[in-house]
Amino acid sequence: MTDTNSSMLAQLSKGNRINIVIAVIIIALGVIFAGELPQYDDHYGIWSVLPPLIAIVLAFWTQEVVSSLFVGIVLGGFISGNINIVDAYLIPSIGTEDFALILLVYLWSLGGLIGIWTRTGGAERFAEWAANKVVHGPRSAKFFTWMMGLVFHQGGTISTVLTGATVRPISDEQGVSHEESSYMVDSTASPAATVIPFNVWPLYIGGLVVGTIPLFETTQDAVAFFFQAIPFNFYGILALLMTLLFAWELLPWIPSKKMREAIKRSRETGKLDRDGSEPMSSKELTEMDIPENYNSGLIDFFGPIGTLLGVAIIPYITTFYIMGNKEDPMLLIAEAFVLAVLAGMFIALAKGMELKTVMDGFIDGCKGVTIGAIVLALAVTLKEVAESVGTAEYVVALVGDSIAPTFLPAILMGLCMLIAFAAGTSFGTYAVVFPVAMPLAWAILPDPFFITLCFGAVVGGSVFGDQCSPISDTTILSSLATGSDLMDHVKTQIPLALTAAGIGAVLYTLIVAVFV
Repeated sequence: MTDTNSSMLAQLSKGNRINIVIAVIIIALGVIFAGELPQYDDHYGIWSVLPPLIAIVLAFWTQEVVSSLFVGIVLGGFISGNINIVDAYLIPSIGTEDFALILLVYLWSLGGLIGIWTRTGGAERFAEWAANKVVHGPRSAKFFTWMMGLVFHQGGTISTVLTGATVRPISDEQGVSHEESSYMVDSTASPAATVIPFNVWPLYIGGLVVGTIPLFETTQDAVAFFFQAIPFNFYGILALLMTLLFAWELLPWIPSKKMREAIKRSRETGKLDRDGSEPMSSKELTEMDIPENYNSGLIDFFGPIGTLLGVAIIPYITTFYIMGNKEDPMLLIAEAFVLAVLAGMFIALAKGMELKTVMDGFIDGCKGVTIGAIVLALAVTLKEVAESVGTAEYVVALVGDSIAPTFLPAILMGLCMLIAFAAGTSFGTYAVVFPVAMPLAWAILPDPFFITLCFGAVVGGSVFGDQCSPISDTTILSSLATGSDLMDHVKTQIPLALTAAGIGAVLYTLIVAVFV
């Protein structure tokens, strides 16, 4: 072997070397088994869980997400016989209107807005104001994050981006580690949306369960049942309570060692990220480059944020609650983000900043979220792969015959946790599990209270899996919005989320055993 080759191998990280070896093995297996795997009605047996499972295991093992996701996609292509993954999966996944919306709104607009703030100093000025008027240390900064999570309770990508963009400058100013911030943002997104469901979640889930059992004869029945089941969505409630206690640092013990280390590091050294971490947002989003003659003010922050909230939330409230349009409420998120960026630009120009400086800030912000765009593109592609090989269907079929009535809610919760974690989506998990879970629960015990417990278990378990999965868009965007390393965020929040889920599962089992 030449010295040049030896040098190249030495430069490869351990994670990359492992992924190269795994990829070679998978390709070899694909060549052997492609087109010959046994296919059932809607899945490929045990092979159906391998694409997301391999991707997740590699992401944890190697700390390198991009190549791990790609390996999972390649494996799925061989399993399904669609070896040309570009035409079969990549282009159909990232060429959709949904992904274009995520790319435009949650990446370019969010990154561009933060980039503009690096020129105007708007976010930094707001952080100074909040520190003086509202926030007085790490605990109150985290409590402010918790409150913003409840305010922006639409769930999923909307909540993570709005909350993260609002609180990041404050949390950074107060020395809150990015692991803490990303956990707070992620744990008050979808959980809050299911506990304070003045959003599209009841309508979506109601449409999935209507007609499945006698309790859900109409969509109105199903939506009303969603609200009735809120007190029994134990994971959603416990997740919010745990984040509140975490914010005020009142948890008796933090079950995540890495989170404890992150808190100690940020308080003692001021480092918001661990050494060697790879934050989802680059330095273009954090380095201030304010022109000497520019006078930063609160208007630089509240102008864009006010535009964002006013355009996005007010039409929704007007059409959904006042005008009663339940089927197509006007939640103008895309328009709101674009207008918020334009508002930030116009305010800066009106205050005398040069157009070139404004545009340089916007472009730097877009550059700063490039890695987030790549990860999201691969994540949505892997979700498409998981659907094509029947990941969720196989998991449901695997455990469907081993359920006892006393443990059914807890088992449904665990099943949803597993499916959502593997697929990276709560809405997708609802679509697979609810049409099966409700008739199954009704057949085992046709009692409304028992159905309520099972209903809440499915809602909460799916949120857990989505929240903790490294391939979930909310997990990725929570890391992106707060500037955290993706895998640091995943590893530090899972023990906390598992604690809430474990308590919830025990409560379901005890309640069924005692009261049903």
